[in-house]
Amino acid sequence: MKQRILILLLCCLTGTFINAQEKRTDLTKINTDPKILNDFMSKRFGMFIHWGPVTLRGTEIGWSRGHQVPVEEYDNLYKEFNPVLFDADKWVKTAKDAGMKYLTITSKHHDGFCLWPTKYSDYNIMNSPFKRDIVGELAAACKKQGIAFCIYFTILDWHDKNYPIHNLGDTVPDPKANMPAFVQTIKNELTELISNYHPYMLWFDGNWEKPWTKEYAQDVYALIKNLDPTIIVNNRLGKANHKIMIEETIGDYATPEQEIGGINMNYPWESCITICKQWAWKPNDKMKSVQESIQTLVATAAGNGNLLYNVGPMMDGRMEDRQIKLLATLGVWLKKNGESIYATKGGPYKPNKDWAATRKNNKVFIHVFKKIGNSMQLPPIPNIEIKKAYFLNGSALTYKQDANGLLIDLPADLSDENDTVIVLELNKDAEGIPLIENVK
Repeated sequence: MKQRILILLLCCLTGTFINAQEKRTDLTKINTDPKILNDFMSKRFGMFIHWGPVTLRGTEIGWSRGHQVPVEEYDNLYKEFNPVLFDADKWVKTAKDAGMKYLTITSKHHDGFCLWPTKYSDYNIMNSPFKRDIVGELAAACKKQGIAFCIYFTILDWHDKNYPIHNLGDTVPDPKANMPAFVQTIKNELTELISNYHPYMLWFDGNWEKPWTKEYAQDVYALIKNLDPTIIVNNRLGKANHKIMIEETIGDYATPEQEIGGINMNYPWESCITICKQWAWKPNDKMKSVQESIQTLVATAAGNGNLLYNVGPMMDGRMEDRQIKLLATLGVWLKKNGESIYATKGGPYKPNKDWAATRKNNKVFIHVFKKIGNSMQLPPIPNIEIKKAYFLNGSALTYKQDANGLLIDLPADLSDENDTVIVLELNKDAEGIPLIENVK
C-alpha cells in the first residue's frame, strides 16, 4: 500500500514538473506583439544615458574599473557621488526638445552599481550621499512628458562576488562564485524594475562572457514575459551576435553599436551611437557636429532602423550645455522635417554618402546631404508614376521621368546644408516597393 502511494506521489510530482517545464518553454517562445514593435520602430529616435559614480573620474563606465581606475578606488566612488543638480524633468525635456520619443537609462552597468534602491545589493544609490531613486524619478518624468521609459540592464557584474569574473580581461573564473545565485539576483532585480517602474523596453548588455549561457537567458526571458508580455527586449540577452537576428536570438531587435546598421526590411534594429567619443562623461570629449548628428539619424531611418543617441551627464547631475544645444538643434530640424523620419520605412533606395530615402504611404522622401550638379538622377521605380516633386514645406520642383529613371532639377543652393528633403508623391503606395539595388 505504501509503495503504491509512493508511486502515485512520484507520478504527480513528475507531471507537475513536466507541466512547469512546458510552461517555461512556452514562455521562452513568446514574441512581443508586432503592433508593439511597430510602435517602437515608428519612434525612430531615442536618448541613451550612461551615468554613475564613475563620472567623478571622467573615465568610461564599467570598462575603466581596474584599468584607468584601481578597483578599490572605483568601487568606493559611490561614497562621494552626490549629483545635487540632477533634475529628471530637465533630462526628459532635453530628450523631448530633441525630438526623441524614448529614453533608456543605465540602471546597472558592468560595474554593478544600481541607480535604484534595490533590496538585493547594498551597492546602490541609497547608500550614496545622494539617496534618491534615479530610475524612479526618470520613470515618473517620462510618464509626465509622454516619453517612453526604457531600462538598460547588464547581465554581467564584475562587482558581484557570485559572478565568476571580477574584472575586464579576467580569464580564470573565481571557484568561489555561485552562478545560480547570481542569476537569481538578476531575476530579483529585474522583477523590481519591471514591477516598480513598468519599462516600455529592456536593453540588455554583457552577454558575451563565458559564464552567461543561452539557458540562463531563456530562463530570464521567461520571467520577463511572465511579468509583462508587452515589454520589448533587445537581442543582447541571449548569446547571438548583436548586429543580427537569427533563429537562436532571444529578443526582438538587433543592436549594431557605434555604427549605422545596413538597410534591413526583414526585422527591427536600432543603432546605439555616442554623441561624443565616450559613453560616460569625459571632460572635453570631442562631440559630433550638428551635420553629422542629423545625417546619422537620417541614414539610420533610411536603413529602416532607430537611432539611440547617447549622452553622458556630468558628476553633478547636469547634462553639458553644449550637448543640450546640439540636441535642441536636432529638435528644430525634426519639427520641420519630422514627417520624413517618424513612422516611415527605409528605402526604396539604399542610402549612400550623398543622399538617402525614407517612405510613408504614397510618398518617398529624398534626403539630400550633398548637392552634386544642377540635377539629381534617381534610378527608375518599376511600374510607378511620379505625380509631384517638391521640397518638404517648400516649392515645387521640375522633373522628368522616363525609362532611365527620374531626373530632378535642383536650384543653385539647397535650403539646408545638413539635409534638404525632397518629396516624391507617387500614384501607388510607396511602402510596398521592393528595394532598388542599383544606387551608387
